[in-house]
Order: sequence, then C-alpha cells, then structure tokens
Amino acid sequence: MQLPADFRPADLLAFHGRDSRQVAERVAGSRIEKGIVWHGHPARLTLDLHPGRAEVNLDVDGPAPEPAEVAALARHLLGTGQPVAQLTAAHRHHPQLGPLLARLPGLRVPQAATPFEALSWAVTGQQISLAAAVGIRRRLIETTNEVAGTRHSSGLACYPDAATLARLDEPTLRAAGYSTAKAATLLHVARRTADGHLPLDHWLHTHTPADEIRAALAQHRGIGPWTIDYTLLRGFARMDGSLHGDAAVRRKLQALLGHDTPPTHRETQAWLAQFAPWRALVAALLWAS
Repeated sequence: MQLPADFRPADLLAFHGRDSRQVAERVAGSRIEKGIVWHGHPARLTLDLHPGRAEVNLDVDGPAPEPAEVAALARHLLGTGQPVAQLTAAHRHHPQLGPLLARLPGLRVPQAATPFEALSWAVTGQQISLAAAVGIRRRLIETTNEVAGTRHSSGLACYPDAATLARLDEPTLRAAGYSTAKAATLLHVARRTADGHLPLDHWLHTHTPADEIRAALAQHRGIGPWTIDYTLLRGFARMDGSLHGDAAVRRKLQALLGHDTPPTHRETQAWLAQFAPWRALVAALLWAS
C-alpha cells in the first residue's frame, strides 16, 4: 500500500508498542504484528512500514481473508484518509496551533483494529493512568485467550472481539483489575455488540453519522461523553469529538497557552471549538506535543 509523503511511522509504532510485554502486539524495528479475532478465528496482522509504502499481511487460523477486506483494515489502522492536509491548510497561521502543526507535520491518529476494541479500551481507561490501563488490558487479553482459546498459532495473543469477551463474567473481569462498575459496563457493551443491538462494525462500514453513533452509545450506562468521543476518534476515525474532559489535553493546552493552571473543562471546550470539524485531531496534536 502507498503511504502519504508526510506519514509518521514512529507514531504508529509507539501506539502499538504501549505494552512492553508485547502480549498482543509486537513491535520490532519498522514491523508491527497485532493479534486480532478475524470473523471468529485467531489472526496475526503484520504491517511492515517502509518509506512511502506499507506491506500488509493477515495470517488467519481459518479461511483465507479477502484481500479487499485486509486492505480496508490496513487503511483504517494507518489512518491514511484522515483530514491532516485540510486542518493544516485552514489553521497553519493560528498563533498557538500553527507552530504545533509545523512541529508535528502529518500527525495522524492511530486506530484500533475495530470499533469494539476502541470502545472496550476507552472503558478500560476511564479515570485511570495509561500505565494502569495497559496493565488491565494485558490481563484481559490473557484471560480471554485462556478462556476462549483465541491465541494465534504464532503464539501471539489476540485482542478479544465482542463475542469472546461476552463469554466472561464480572468476577473474572474483577480479577483482571476492573472495578465493579467497569466490569458491568464492559460486559454489557460486549453482549449488546455481539447480539447486534450495538452494530459497531455496521456503523463503521456504512459511515453512519457521528451524532447518530453518539446518541446510540449515550443510551448505555457507564458510557459518558469522554468514552464516546474517544471511541469515535480511535474506532471510527471521526475527528470532531471534543475531548475537553481529557486531563492530558487540558495539561498540554495549559503548556501551549503558557498558563499557570490547567484551563477548566469549559475553557478547553471553547478553545477546541474554533477548530471544528477537526477538534479531536487537534486534541491528538496536544497529546503528541
């Protein structure tokens, strides 16, 4: 696959290398290997990143995948369709954002393999540190691989799909490190996704409007605005969520503006509003800064 001239492989490598134990993702040099469940079968996705191109392979312990589906998955993970050029063209002269765009040209938001992975990761990360969330995610992957036998033949563990995760119970999730509330939320969304009441993949493939997805997710207990916006960003590549409630966004905005204290949620929301419809991409620039 061709990559944009300004593609930043280091961002993608760092995102998939968050877990130093490399349970479900292995990063070595410019290669990423990621364990996923593909149509109910363990699979290993490999991305080899080269200047201007990426080589993509999906090795499934089951029926061979359709090349067009693999290409679509790779484009999603790489974020090649994200509106980076549009944001830069519109705001390269902005007094605060302009220098950030110049310092981080071509920044894209690495995507989860599926919207369910993004949603379940967002639930996992609610109101805890990244390091704690990565540890809990690792234990979740290890638990589901033991229960469901979804380890790939290469030895790579696979991030659970909704049907796999729905087979667990609250005590098992509590043992993995989830709070009672988070365990209940995670099981609820897994079961609703598995039975079709939350058609996350359908929304992705049919380009369902973000407001429609937001309204549907908001009906479920434990899914608040931050979780919804993060899911839209990482799972659907929707760049207009307002991540003003994110603590890291507020800290980075404080540094960018040179303030003594972090801006309030309302102040952060007002500052991000000027960059619609790319507010979440701006938040990602703040994270990366």
